[in-house]
Formats: sequence, C-alpha cells, structure tokens
Amino acid sequence: MDNAKKILIVDDDNNIAELISLYLTKERYETEIALDGEEAIGKFGEFQPDLIILDIMLPGIDGYEVCRRIRQTSSVPIIMLSAKGETFDRVLGLELGSDDYMVKPFDSKELVARVKAVLRRNPAGFGLPEKSDNGEKVAYTDLTVSLSDYTCRYKGAAVDMPPKELELLYFLATSPNRVFTREQLLEHIWGYEYIGDTRTVDVHIKRLREKLPDTGEWRISTVWGVGYKFEVGR
Repeated sequence: MDNAKKILIVDDDNNIAELISLYLTKERYETEIALDGEEAIGKFGEFQPDLIILDIMLPGIDGYEVCRRIRQTSSVPIIMLSAKGETFDRVLGLELGSDDYMVKPFDSKELVARVKAVLRRNPAGFGLPEKSDNGEKVAYTDLTVSLSDYTCRYKGAAVDMPPKELELLYFLATSPNRVFTREQLLEHIWGYEYIGDTRTVDVHIKRLREKLPDTGEWRISTVWGVGYKFEVGR
C-alpha cells in the first residue's frame, strides 16, 4: 500500500480491532493494531500513523492517558472510541486533545466517514473559504495560520495544535467579524453530522483561547445565544 494513509487501531478487544482493520483495509488504508496502552505508545513511535483510533477502556494505561502522552509530542489526529457515551467522557476526551469521539456500537460506514473527514486535508472538503492572498494562509498582527502545512505562529513562535483546532481557527479568521453558530461550525469543520452535542465546538474554542491570548487587536469572541466570531478592529 504505497502512499496509503496509516491508521493505528488501539482496542483491547481483538475482535473489534480486527473488524475495524477490515473496514479500513477495504478503503485502502494501512492499519496496525495495539491491544493495550503500553503497546499503543510503542507502536505509535514505530508505525508513525497518520491517525489513531483509540479506545478509552484499556488495561493498564487507559485511552485518556495514551492521548495525553501522545499530545505531548504530536498533533496526529485521534478518534476516541468507547462504550461510554456520557457528555463528560466526550468532553474530557476532546479536552485532552482528541479530534473526534465515537460511541460503541458504531456503524462501519460512519466510522469510515469520520476517518476520511479527519484525514482530509483539502480545505474545500471542509467548506473552508479561500479568502487568503497567499493560498491557504491568513495573517493578522502576531498571528499566522496556514493550512498548506498546518502550522500556526503566534508572536513569532510555533503553536502546536491538533488539526481540528487549526481548521476551526483558520475558518473563523478567514471570515473576520462574521458570527457562526455552533451548528454551522460543526458542519463546516467536521464535514458530517456529528453525533453528540455542541460542546464539541465549545471545547475547541476554549483550547484556542488558552493558546492564543487576547492581543487587543483580534480575539475569538462569544456572541451569547448565537455562537462565535473572530473579532477584529475593536
């Protein structure tokens, strides 16, 4: 599978892991399986996946801790997979840096669709506007965001952020002062009908604000009762 995207599947149920691998192999992805947290961390370095499907309930090191450790060195996309469906579990996974969250039992077509959506790097595929004078880059005072190489620089320093955070920031920044509802942001950035609640957007906005403090010239503003906007010219 030359040039095939590589996906690391982490699940302590080998039957489920093999089933996921089968679905993804049919879509021409290259897969590797890890059955616990320690093995996942080891194979992450060896396999160098383009995406990780990560179960939460693992023996030893659980999925949350695996996600936390990987996020210390990498922004590789992570889809968390778990039998837990409560909002708290979903939000915790997102706060730790996962890009998406699926609840077991899952539909194979939906899983594949989410994998494709997370891996997609074509801005048009996410409904992202092409308003930059430099292709896929937008720049403000102290801030530059580029989708061509998925980088963000704030006050001259590189800011590490997972793909969904960067896509959300780019989308807002290319439409300054325009208000988007949470539902619109879910549709544009995630590219499918996300099963869950709009807290997904809130968590990503919270992380962006922590990484990019208000400069006085621009900020990510909350429009109460509506949604969010990238506010400039205050």
